[in-house]
Amino acid sequence: MSQTSVFKDRWALVTGASAGIGVALARELSKRGAKLILTARRKDRLEKLAAEFAAAGTETRVVVADLNDPAAPQQIYIATEGAGITVDILINNAGLGQFGPFIAGNVEQELSQVRVNCEAVVRLSRLFIPRMVERHRGWMLVVASTASYQPIPYLNTYAATKVFDRFFAQGLAAEVARDGVVVTTLCPGPTESEFFEVSRSHVSDRSRQSAEEVAHLGIRGLERGKLTVIPNFVGHLGAMASRFLPVGFVVRTIARVIRAKRLTGE
Repeated sequence: MSQTSVFKDRWALVTGASAGIGVALARELSKRGAKLILTARRKDRLEKLAAEFAAAGTETRVVVADLNDPAAPQQIYIATEGAGITVDILINNAGLGQFGPFIAGNVEQELSQVRVNCEAVVRLSRLFIPRMVERHRGWMLVVASTASYQPIPYLNTYAATKVFDRFFAQGLAAEVARDGVVVTTLCPGPTESEFFEVSRSHVSDRSRQSAEEVAHLGIRGLERGKLTVIPNFVGHLGAMASRFLPVGFVVRTIARVIRAKRLTGE
């Protein structure tokens, strides 16, 4: 654990903390000496993770909440800032997707993506960022995706929500920088997590980056005040290419590749 980390002894709230990148982000913050508030839907997983951190000497609290419920952000706020806990670090990580033809997908899953990936991020930010501005101190990490750099057929809603996350975070970063608040956007590519099982995507295991590496680079970027972190080289190339290639060409190419993979079962 770094004794010089700016996060040492500060409370960090991590959403979607029960799996994947959320767990890795919590562990990375713990290494830097932060105290943790873990929130997600699954109480058993949160309590198991909290016990792991407590055994390692990290002060940890659990708040069970489902961000698909518009009331959940307020519940989280009441259990933290409302209870006298100063949240200096907000990690907006919770998210979900749905892979497949839009017209055949579960419409509730599509709408849940908007509620969790977008609405919950806005609600939580609106609750916690003003307190950070008042204190002239704070950090927020918003987990977007390399999917935010171009439309993605068969992952339409997810990609669109991640564009929202990236633009929202980057705009807010410029608003609050002079108030001592850092907002960083983390844009992972395919990462080892439950996302692919929940979304029913066909991305190969071989192309996935580890959640630990993504979290390490993301928290390091937040600590250093970076605006955007793209944690892998291929993601950097894709983001750069999207600036120069015609969007129609990019989207048609992605659609052809995905259709071919669906046909071959890869």
